Amino acid sequence: MKVEFAPLNIPLARRLQTAAVLQWVLSFLLLAQVCLGVIVFLIIYNYWFLYIPYLTWLYFDWQTPEQGGRRSDWVRSWTIWRYFKDYFPIHLIKTWDLNPSHNYIFGFHPHGVLVAGAFGNFCTNYSNFKELFPGLTAYLHVLPFWFRCPLFREYLMSSGPVSVSRRSVSHVLSKEGGGNISVIVLGGAEESLDAHPGKFTLFIRQRKGFVKIALTHGAYLVPVFSFGENELFKQVSNPEGSWLRAVQEKLQKIMGFALPLFHARGVFQYNFGLMPYRKPIHTVDNNKDQSWMEASRLPTLLFHTCEN
Repeated sequence: MKVEFAPLNIPLARRLQTAAVLQWVLSFLLLAQVCLGVIVFLIIYNYWFLYIPYLTWLYFDWQTPEQGGRRSDWVRSWTIWRYFKDYFPIHLIKTWDLNPSHNYIFGFHPHGVLVAGAFGNFCTNYSNFKELFPGLTAYLHVLPFWFRCPLFREYLMSSGPVSVSRRSVSHVLSKEGGGNISVIVLGGAEESLDAHPGKFTLFIRQRKGFVKIALTHGAYLVPVFSFGENELFKQVSNPEGSWLRAVQEKLQKIMGFALPLFHARGVFQYNFGLMPYRKPIHTVDNNKDQSWMEASRLPTLLFHTCEN
């Protein structure tokens, strides 16, 4: 196979976009392990004056991801996120106005491989979220696993994500006076195993816990679909019933997260690598100010909306 290299005369802005996405992919795949390695190094070489204060503080701070997290506008405003958004590019499209006096659940689909659309729109200050939804604050819920890694959890929380546990979602939706949005990737890790270009396989009929939480807190439900999410990576063929899929599902049950075998392009060539393709992502919300009394019908409505 002939390797297609990137041209040398690429504008600086595009190179910066590539660098921004590269650091994001590497952070997603490797930073947690590096952070854990740093803690182990400090313990082995007895840098007690560094690890004891941190681990003591970590003990008292352990529940923060379930209590709204600890976002930093400074981190969310890093210029690197502007280049990250422009790489694809990522767009957020509003079809209905949302009343900031209510709390909402954004049911996000599809998961894709790395959920780039959800991160770009809800975890940085470079989307047009604030302009489209004034008075509302979005919280992207991710697997609790990520908050169990020392140091990495601080970096992750700084951009806004919180745990996807029931307690965490309830904390966000229990705000008096409204103004909060829980962004839940409903298909979860299981859906990522079906993230193939040109294909949408959504896992939602098995996901009804979010409806119960919405009913409990009187939250409004908003279906959100991210077009282009599944076009960012190619994945090794893993149809239902294959040995690879069986191994992936077994590992998912053991570890709590999925391991899709994905690839796309490289930094300096377009044939193979872990960099996502430059494909536009359009994240669209759709809500007619639906009352929470209608929430019990949403799984069926969402399924058929995405299927047709």
